[in-house]
Amino acid sequence: MRDHLLQVVGDTPPEARRNLAREYLQVYLLRLLHEAGAFRPLAFVGGTALRLLHRLPRFSEDLDFSAATAAEPLDAERLFRGLKAGLEAAGYRVGARARSQRAVASAFFRFEGLTQALGWSDDPRLALAVKIEVDLRPPDGARLETTLVQRFFPVALRHHDLPSLFAGKLHALLARPWAKGRDWFDLAWYLTEKRGTEPNLALLANALAQTGGDPSEAPHWREAVRERLRRLHWATVERDVAPFAERREDLRHLSREAIEKLL
Repeated sequence: MRDHLLQVVGDTPPEARRNLAREYLQVYLLRLLHEAGAFRPLAFVGGTALRLLHRLPRFSEDLDFSAATAAEPLDAERLFRGLKAGLEAAGYRVGARARSQRAVASAFFRFEGLTQALGWSDDPRLALAVKIEVDLRPPDGARLETTLVQRFFPVALRHHDLPSLFAGKLHALLARPWAKGRDWFDLAWYLTEKRGTEPNLALLANALAQTGGDPSEAPHWREAVRERLRRLHWATVERDVAPFAERREDLRHLSREAIEKLL
């Protein structure tokens, strides 16, 4: 599979290779997760889910998951060891760090030598990386679907439906203690490309309550988001999202005023 990655990415401009190579690795990890049966206890969420399932026009760094059922507990340490073995069997040199806590399990996979093989950088200290994070105690209320995705190769994904993913994005906007530009880019995408989609309000309220927020904000999420928007340092938003935009020219249209009007 490593040779296939080099073939897929090799013909693209050097400045685009990092994002495309990371996305290939993300999809391959999803395929390994499917083969390991991980989508029985887990559901795919987050920005990478939006990109692969709904063609969000930005790249993403991580793979995020939510525990989908308490009836089938996740052995995270065993799963992460299996993923590392699967990557090595596919020809990758991989360093891995994993940890499992009461509420979150995560693993960080570092792919050695790929940036040099792809011609992106000659610096041996640089490596592509993908982080996997699992919310072991998610709020109640998500609705689940399963979708077959064709990106480099087919993989069936169990995931939150679009209103539930929207609720997760709104929770991040309202609860995250710092401004993450990718969250605001995604909100603008929801309000334009997915206009008319309403968030899963039960899930949003439960998520806000779980993190010490005000669940009564859920039905009035537009007002709550607008208030947060007005307090942003917009240059921070732009710097965060710029390396991940599929089309850099799109960012000329992303502004505080444009999002406030959409809200």
